[in-house]
Amino acid sequence: MKVVFMGTPDFAVETLKAIYEAGHEVILVVSQPDKPKGRSGKLQPTPVKEFAMEHDIPVYQPVKIRAEESVEYLRKYEADVFVVAAFGQILPKVILDMPRLGCVNVHGSLLPKYRGAAPIQWAVINGEKFSGNTTMLMGPGLDDGDMLLKSEIELAADETGGSLFDKLAIDGGKLAVKTIEALDRGEITPIPQDESQATHVGMISKDMGNIDWTKPAVEIERLIRGLNPWPSAFTFVDGKQLKLWKATVVEKSGEPGTIIDVNKNGFIVACGDEALEINELQLEGKKRMASGDFLRGYSLEAGKRFVNGRD
Repeated sequence: MKVVFMGTPDFAVETLKAIYEAGHEVILVVSQPDKPKGRSGKLQPTPVKEFAMEHDIPVYQPVKIRAEESVEYLRKYEADVFVVAAFGQILPKVILDMPRLGCVNVHGSLLPKYRGAAPIQWAVINGEKFSGNTTMLMGPGLDDGDMLLKSEIELAADETGGSLFDKLAIDGGKLAVKTIEALDRGEITPIPQDESQATHVGMISKDMGNIDWTKPAVEIERLIRGLNPWPSAFTFVDGKQLKLWKATVVEKSGEPGTIIDVNKNGFIVACGDEALEINELQLEGKKRMASGDFLRGYSLEAGKRFVNGRD
């Protein structure tokens, strides 16, 4: 099968890799333009572009996929199907109608739940028991196309945004191959999404990680896991940012944000409901470490309070 693949970040690489390794002919990869990185400002290729270059697959990087020149460029490729995974631009109808089998999108949630840009992190933050991938025939809106296939993954008790990302990336690749092959055989009947069940989630931002200690411990613990590894949950102590990487809910109480117990292995911080034992952290300018190791070089006492700013 001739495939045009559209994607940009690491998540999309696994889908491209699965299609390529399944023996399908990837005739073109479309990815976002390279972006400058670091102090040097040197342009950095996207992860999808890197994979394509390593496997001698042609790459096209339009600034705007809707532009007339982009549309005309894609017309040259007579693909059976376009497969899209985390591309980063919405495709116009003229492109959606090009391939014989349509444009198939791999989305990291169980649609119609968690439409939008960051479904993986939000599944952890919101305490979902299950997540998964959905393939769909793309429509003109955001993640609102008819569904094709789904795969479900149970979240582990210690699931992080990063670990779920990795699981769904690999699973999404397998589901994409299964989908396009079944679609080609005429074995799939697209199912419209129930709009009454649709939920939308926004982008993840750095300031989301600033911990509000008046919230219940269970919510803060999920936030810590959901924002791991990026952008991370954090608080402030002695004017320095303290990132929290791992914590455990405990049945204790006190003034929210206040340290209520310190021992050789760590410390406990009171929340709006119950408390958190901090297991792993990272002080500004230092390495990530276990709380016990941190306390051997930094003095924290019961009664000290964490704040949400440097002042």
